[in-house]
Amino acid sequence: MHFNLSDLWDQMGLFARFVVTVMTLMSIFSLVVLAERVLFFRASRRHSRKFASEMGTLLEGGDFEAAAQSKTGMDVGYLGRTIRAGLTAYRGSAMDSREEAMESVARSLERQAQREVQSLKRGLGHLATVASTAPFVGLLGTTMGIVTAFEQMAAAGAGGIGTISTGIAEALVTTAFGLLVAIPSVMAYNSLQSWVDARAVDLSEASNEFLDAAARALKRARATAR
Repeated sequence: MHFNLSDLWDQMGLFARFVVTVMTLMSIFSLVVLAERVLFFRASRRHSRKFASEMGTLLEGGDFEAAAQSKTGMDVGYLGRTIRAGLTAYRGSAMDSREEAMESVARSLERQAQREVQSLKRGLGHLATVASTAPFVGLLGTTMGIVTAFEQMAAAGAGGIGTISTGIAEALVTTAFGLLVAIPSVMAYNSLQSWVDARAVDLSEASNEFLDAAARALKRARATAR
């Protein structure tokens, strides 16, 4: 028996081929999810940085009306959508008391930030599923490979390595496939999850800075009104 992929595939049983096919599809799926998330994350971060550079001065100066009316484009990233939600709440609470206005703005920022984090997490659950199940799918193939080896041994009435080599090869190949699918998926999931966690911190800090600016703007507006 020659231990190369084509020969192993030719000598595999139907179940082992099924297991390898399933894990190949799982690997392709995880790569597609990884590529889509990386592209989405890069675009979102680029748009968020652009929004921050365009709006930072206005918001720090408390000119919320100009900030709300400024043209920042259609896609402003996770940061822009969160701050826009806060701006909308700020403008809508102009007639409320200072405490009520601040509570309204804080709730709007928190709700939108949670939506953005959930949007960033989209697809990560699938990666986690692939990472956690691929070794077990490979183990299933391993088990069936050992069963095949014993069947070959029983059919031949002997236990030489040549008799059981096909079954053992199936078991080892499916185990290797399971690990090859699981390891990159785990690494991809951990990397993307760390990125999402970092962006969640960014949103929290930006929301707090916006609340501080809103509090100062409301204080000045109430003082002017008096």
